[in-house]
Amino acid sequence: MLASMTGQASRTGAGAGHSWAWDLRSVNAKGLDLRLRLPEGIEGLEPLVRAALTARFQRGSISLTLRLTREGEVSPIRINPQVLSAVLDGLSVVARAAADRGIALAAASPADVLAFRGVCDSGIAVEVDQAALRAALLSDLGPLIDDLAAVRAAEGAALGRILSAQVDLIAALTADAAVEAAARRAAMAGSLRENLARVLGNAEGVDETRLAQELALLAVKADITEETDRLTAHVAAARALLAAEGPVGRKLDFLTQEFNREANTLCSKAQSIALTRVGLDLKTVIDQMREQVQNVE
Repeated sequence: MLASMTGQASRTGAGAGHSWAWDLRSVNAKGLDLRLRLPEGIEGLEPLVRAALTARFQRGSISLTLRLTREGEVSPIRINPQVLSAVLDGLSVVARAAADRGIALAAASPADVLAFRGVCDSGIAVEVDQAALRAALLSDLGPLIDDLAAVRAAEGAALGRILSAQVDLIAALTADAAVEAAARRAAMAGSLRENLARVLGNAEGVDETRLAQELALLAVKADITEETDRLTAHVAAARALLAAEGPVGRKLDFLTQEFNREANTLCSKAQSIALTRVGLDLKTVIDQMREQVQNVE
């Protein structure tokens, strides 16, 4: 089954004294591009997350964000006695110097003293069992990846139905092109005979063998059998890819380029309004198909 490269999944969880929120998003990309925003200080988490994502996805620009919050109350303010003593000594020196010069200073409040750097630390981190926290987070990562994979698979199924219908339309238009080419062949043969008779009747010393060769070359250049045969083969290849397992986006993208090449050649050989119209319809469907293929993993 096809898988899309676009999708989003999120999960919340708690454990090891923390709560967390995961956000995992995926958009189109030529290859696999991982962009991780993880909290610092959890040793070994990032390589394990990268390995888990790489094992599951082969294409897409994948962004993962983890917001981590410690549960419980914030730890109390802790005073550094040495720094506090130094700050108070300094304030005393300043107050005496101002008094000696007759300058009145406002008394420093406790809040002013606490504002000095190093006097206190607020919310000091408590020792965390990193192994337990890492294990708890990784146990939640697997289901998160499953959720994103499910979203990508659901969108891929929808893409598969669209692409299958477009391939069917290309097959029908290819058959129409063959019919129009057959109808055009009779008209072209009659026109060539009339032109040949006109040339032979109004020219002397014409090399009839060379003239026949040139006319045959014109007929070969106008023949679209090779193009319709290749389009038919590409249709079969596209159907096989749509039914295949695993990522096929790159192969489908290449195949749409080949479809377009044959449609362009068909249009250049058309030499009839009806066949040109079929060729343009082919190009339109192929272009629409290529846009959809850009979403396939």
